[in-house]
Amino acid sequence: MKVDELKMAEYYFRHFVTTEWDQRLPLHLFSIGYSEHQSVIHREQGFSCYHWLHTVEGCGEFEVGGRTFPLAPNQGMLLKPNVPHHYRPLTPRWSTWYLTFDGALANPITAALDLPMMTPFGWEADSPLARLHTEYGEKCRYSFDFAGINGSLEVYAFLAKVKQFVQVSGQPSLSKGHERLTPIYLLIEEHYDDPSLGLPRMAETLGISSQHLSTLFRKSWGISPYQYLLQFRIQKSKELLLKFPGRHVKEIAGQVGFQDDSHFVSTFHKLAGMTPASFRQQFSE
Repeated sequence: MKVDELKMAEYYFRHFVTTEWDQRLPLHLFSIGYSEHQSVIHREQGFSCYHWLHTVEGCGEFEVGGRTFPLAPNQGMLLKPNVPHHYRPLTPRWSTWYLTFDGALANPITAALDLPMMTPFGWEADSPLARLHTEYGEKCRYSFDFAGINGSLEVYAFLAKVKQFVQVSGQPSLSKGHERLTPIYLLIEEHYDDPSLGLPRMAETLGISSQHLSTLFRKSWGISPYQYLLQFRIQKSKELLLKFPGRHVKEIAGQVGFQDDSHFVSTFHKLAGMTPASFRQQFSE
């Protein structure tokens, strides 16, 4: 962090009025703050809403759930509401940034994003998460409007960054995982119409085993490489069905890599919830 940035962000805190209307939103922002010298905090009853805290500089110690964790630079933790916790500095200067939020769908949204709770996780020094304290320092400095929908969008954008860039248990972040799979995305984009394209060829492209590739795909997408390929082919077939209304379904099946048109129709129905003919009839102009 540059000297001028430190002066600008030496300390800031914004607490937002939460109206009854805000509480009905999927997410709403409660507070944001940066402290250059974090003090000792004891919360026997926890915090009233979701609480994120991460280290900018120095090191602190976080106690939660009967366990104690050091919190070094570029490491943070997310807590659910009303979870007792304590934290204190371990170095003469411990700089922290925090964000608190809640909302009608805060619990299912954090669950859907599969964000770890009550355990520290980290990110790369060049990650956008490492710049949040200066980013929000600028927004707070210029009276950025965090009320209502704007605040809800800010919280979701923050949670999306956490999901995208954090590293859990030493594993690469989601963004790094997608980056590593880029050659596979390009391979599928260029050769999805080739019926022989399969897991062995994809694995060979990355120079790894088929099993390792399947593991990488499941971590990034929650599905196997073959399932991803099938979904990509069906998506391309939808484009062709609408672009060429007179073209036979069997011909389109072959153009997207299916050797058997009955397999194409059954796969299409499984993924789209209707037959190719029904899709064309419903969505064509």
